[in-house]
Amino acid sequence: MQSLDIQGFTYEQRHGLLPDLTAAFSNCGGWVLERKTLSPTNMEFRIEIQLLAVLDLYAAIVATGVELTRAGHEALTELCTRRKHLRLAAELGQIVAIRLEISFLDDITIHSLLASGSGLA
Repeated sequence: MQSLDIQGFTYEQRHGLLPDLTAAFSNCGGWVLERKTLSPTNMEFRIEIQLLAVLDLYAAIVATGVELTRAGHEALTELCTRRKHLRLAAELGQIVAIRLEISFLDDITIHSLLASGSGLA
């Protein structure tokens, strides 16, 4: 089973995004194995999905307002490309494990960034 670690962020509020994201996972045929709060601004989802449905999952994640990192886009694009070139039902039925970490930036302001010493370079 292939495993991916993907990071993303959103400016959406947590209470509005979480039900939409959970519904998106299940509508694509994904299984949410674990949902964990890592910090007040970070959450982690562990999902399993068939390779056949990875394009639907990719679109659903982006449609909820989650912005993926460049590496996250590349990993999901690679899976979509692999899916396109596989023809056997057994190959398309392969399970992919995804760990999606989301940072909620709705509470982060410029003042809090400057106070923490983070540069905006």
